[in-house]
Amino acid sequence: MKQGHIFLTVDAVVFGYEAPDNLLILLIKRGVDPYKDFWALPGGFVKEEESLEEGVERELQEETGVQVDYLEQLYSFGAPDRDPRARIVSVSYFGLIKPKGLELKPSTDAAEAQWFRVNKLPELAFDHKLIIDKAISRLRAKITYEPIGFELLNEKFSFSELENLYTTLLGRPIDRRNFRKKILSFGLLEQLDEQRKEGPGRPASLFKFQMSKYKSYQKNGLYFEL
Repeated sequence: MKQGHIFLTVDAVVFGYEAPDNLLILLIKRGVDPYKDFWALPGGFVKEEESLEEGVERELQEETGVQVDYLEQLYSFGAPDRDPRARIVSVSYFGLIKPKGLELKPSTDAAEAQWFRVNKLPELAFDHKLIIDKAISRLRAKITYEPIGFELLNEKFSFSELENLYTTLLGRPIDRRNFRKKILSFGLLEQLDEQRKEGPGRPASLFKFQMSKYKSYQKNGLYFEL
């Protein structure tokens, strides 16, 4: 790489959820230097002919085989010494996906791809721990004012599954009674004529999130806030 030039990369923090209480992050093991054999976020250099979004989607596909439906820009990281190769600025993104049933297919610069629990991350390359910490903070803030958490649930879910998800994403206990009351007050959950056995006691009713209804409410000024 030429000295004196600034290069542009993209990195993706892809979150998954493993019931009942594990927040996951998708990492790749680098197959090339620098930081060969270290775990890192999927990402790479942006091509001249592609947008940032196209670049991060391509890198995710190439290095993990994953396509993420919910993906948004997070932050730019540009410390002069963040990459030993040259002055490289990374525009980071964070996404949400259901990991169950996904087949990871690492290729190009990635020797492996694997899900890790947020509280049990390996030593990471570059400044990727800093990027992940920023993404966790953004996720925990955003789920309190936008219902993005539903991206991590199955189409049909019980209320206890929803409570466990939010407890996990927020990283703290929640007041279950107030949470239930607040969530139901938005009118965005459809109670189904289905139930599921979840241990001792009566079977739990199942619900479905109405995304189309939420989008119509947004146009009319509804604010989702927990």
